[in-house]
Amino acid sequence: MHKNCPKCGQTYEPEPGFYYGAMYVSFAFNVGIFLVLLFLLHHFVGEVTMGMMIGVIVVLMVGLLPIIFRLSRVIWINFFIRYEGPASRIPRKAGA
Repeated sequence: MHKNCPKCGQTYEPEPGFYYGAMYVSFAFNVGIFLVLLFLLHHFVGEVTMGMMIGVIVVLMVGLLPIIFRLSRVIWINFFIRYEGPASRIPRKAGA
């Protein structure tokens, strides 16, 4: 990951440990996915076993890990840094 935006110079890590909060966003995504999977398995499979549930969760979570990781970081940084429009229209940040 870049330290700063190559166009506007915005720093992507405003302080050390900034993205610890993104873990909570990621957790919320994972809980939502788990509940949807549980609902789908319950309606389309006669008997949902613990092994079946663990297998489906592990395969899906490993497959979606890169997407959830990036999406949770984007959502977290957008809580704190306001979107100012396309990078070509905003002035370069100081120190970049």
